[in-house]
Amino acid sequence: MRVYKFRIYPTEAQIGILNSTLNLCRELYNAMLQQRIYACRLGKKVNYNSQQNEIPELKNAFPEYRSIHSQVLQDVAGRLDKSYANFFRRVKEKKTRKNMKAGFPRFKSRDRYSSITYTQSGFRILDDGHVWISKIGEVRMFMHRSVTGEIKTLSVKHDSIGDWFITITSGHEAGGEHEQPHSYSPEFMKPIGIDLGLKALITVSDGTQIEPPRFLGKSEKKLKKAQRNLSRKQKGSGKRRKAKTRVAKIHRKIERQRDDFSHKLSRNLVEHHDLIVFEDLNIKNMVKNHHLAKSIVDASWNRIVQYTMYKAESAGTFTVLIDPKYTSQECSQCGNIKHDLKLSDRTYHCNECGLSIDRDVNAAINIERKGMEKLKEIINVGRGTPEFTPVEIGALPAMVTPVTETGSPLR
Repeated sequence: MRVYKFRIYPTEAQIGILNSTLNLCRELYNAMLQQRIYACRLGKKVNYNSQQNEIPELKNAFPEYRSIHSQVLQDVAGRLDKSYANFFRRVKEKKTRKNMKAGFPRFKSRDRYSSITYTQSGFRILDDGHVWISKIGEVRMFMHRSVTGEIKTLSVKHDSIGDWFITITSGHEAGGEHEQPHSYSPEFMKPIGIDLGLKALITVSDGTQIEPPRFLGKSEKKLKKAQRNLSRKQKGSGKRRKAKTRVAKIHRKIERQRDDFSHKLSRNLVEHHDLIVFEDLNIKNMVKNHHLAKSIVDASWNRIVQYTMYKAESAGTFTVLIDPKYTSQECSQCGNIKHDLKLSDRTYHCNECGLSIDRDVNAAINIERKGMEKLKEIINVGRGTPEFTPVEIGALPAMVTPVTETGSPLR
């Protein structure tokens, strides 16, 4: 599966139609949620199928819904059904996890409903830089790269500033032209282990370190000023709406800076290495430390890992996630574990072999070694030959990302 995001430029009339469609879909979502709540109190059963089957009657009762594509309305019922499914999943998880809220589905305000989705049809990509969307018409689009594979869904969304985008999801059939047999070998020419941190954003096992860009920190003064200005405005006023837009623009710039940096960094890693090993960090628990949470979020560790993994799928590169246990405490030369190592100790001194090395470089070397051991074990266990077919490739565990040459653009 591939996801493509493109900027679109609808006319004023088309923006009016899109805003009207969003508002009607939001009202339908809230009405369906209210229906489920009432049905639960009365002991009746209401699910996705029953609500979907009521859509034709809805169009007859409320003619304004006839101007919306039927699949868009069906997707509204599907979103609510997913919200309920996630709610019941969290209820089960709450029994085993402390301080966790189940989070019952909420009614949507205008700020919390910003997209519509065409799930199967009702759209078409044109050759002249436009996209045709049912009930909306031809919309000018900036298509900065080609879309490969069969298009599955198309979503139209606006951000907090008011810019419009479309998101296209496409997929390739298993065993298609983009999946060719790939020969795997336990020997790698350019393997690296990467230690993610705050003092150095990434530390590579060859000693290379990249400083964190700290985009939030650089814009924090401007952001605080804009937020103070927003807090002084009267709710519901035009000045408050403008002040809110200024805050949103600062957040959007920070988000785009992080995104651009992560794309360039991950592209560089994938182009120059055939095995990349990361720690499988539980970032959700790490941000509970309020002293480091802001720095961890600003570093965008998870984004770097995810971008590297999906680019590796198109570049013929392995990515492996390993258990981070003892990667910093273990000596990369003799294997001795130093249990008294503190976070403030930035140089690793081994009491057994006398090795003295930067703490993060030592961890990166351990990460590379563990990743290679893990990948060799997975490839060799139960395999009589290192030559795999695409079907066998898909049977490998999820912590390894085996790849084939797909030919699709990295970015």
